[in-house]
Amino acid sequence: MSKAERRPKIAVYAGSFDPVTLGHLDVVRRAIWLFDQVIVAVARRQEKHPLFSFRERVRLARAAVKGIPGVEVAGFDRLLVDFVHRKHACAVIRGLRAVMDFDYEFQMALTNRKLAPHVETVFFVPSEKFFYLSSSLVRELASVGGELKCFVPEPVERALRKKFASIRK
Repeated sequence: MSKAERRPKIAVYAGSFDPVTLGHLDVVRRAIWLFDQVIVAVARRQEKHPLFSFRERVRLARAAVKGIPGVEVAGFDRLLVDFVHRKHACAVIRGLRAVMDFDYEFQMALTNRKLAPHVETVFFVPSEKFFYLSSSLVRELASVGGELKCFVPEPVERALRKKFASIRK
């Protein structure tokens, strides 16, 4: 069966992306090598009190992945496995940085498997240069005016500078 004849392999990479980092993009680029399409799914997650609004996070994620073929961005506010079903995806993508990520991600993967046995969770380890990188670290750096160019895409850097400038006023 040719690639054109089979159903496309779609993966969902879900997170709050507050904000999207170069580490996230590293995972997206790795995932697109294995899947026909990757959907970056921005979770509403208001309980986390995000720096950026839901709409801002979706907009910034779209700007960050612009130009990466096969990647799209969508927001969601429901159970992840329901979103995965609606998008006809076969896998959930997760990034693993450190051992502390593993326990949480393992619990989530097993829970998702119980809810949707036909959906696989695929873990990606980021490049060494992004292994330590997190959105919370980026927010902390931005809050004190730190260097951001090597951590986030340019549209995200601009948005962070603008956001913290307005907070300081």
